[in-house]
Amino acid sequence: MLEIFKEHIAKFAQIPDDEFEEIIKFFDTKEVDKKENLLEEGQICRHHYFVLNGLLRKFFINEKGVEQTTEFAIETWWITDNFAYERKITSEFYIQAIEKSLILYITQEDQEKLLEKFPVMERYFRYIYQRAFAAAQKRIKFLFSLSKEEFYIQAVTNHPEFVQRVPQYLIASYLGFTPEYLSEIRKRHIS
Repeated sequence: MLEIFKEHIAKFAQIPDDEFEEIIKFFDTKEVDKKENLLEEGQICRHHYFVLNGLLRKFFINEKGVEQTTEFAIETWWITDNFAYERKITSEFYIQAIEKSLILYITQEDQEKLLEKFPVMERYFRYIYQRAFAAAQKRIKFLFSLSKEEFYIQAVTNHPEFVQRVPQYLIASYLGFTPEYLSEIRKRHIS
């Protein structure tokens, strides 16, 4: 399974095998059960998670008590509450497994040590953060410029893997509407 991480790093930075063996020592591995929370609101966010296998989501509970999904992570994607992780403060989010998952994770302290010992990993993480920021910018643009139906179609077109794996109520939560409204949209596009 660690080969998945090694191949992912290789997309952005070249690391010899012997260095990868040292790099991987900075990470821990964890199996996560379906619906298990890795992070809960009010906890200090201590880890950055890389999905080897499975599916995670980040969400918060709004003022009406409704879960609002803000992010998903499938294989080879990273997820954390970046603001809380970088500052070592309590999170306003939950991170939860949607499927049974296998993850790598690293603490902020170990990530700093890793970057100091292996500067090439700075390049890797720079690309990871740039891609995450670009995805967030695109999502914000879609939220403000597309109708809810167009937003759904865009999401399905860009990420068909989610349609197959993510329960519809979570897709609705991510897109900002009710499961019933999503069902109406899907019916219109099927017929």
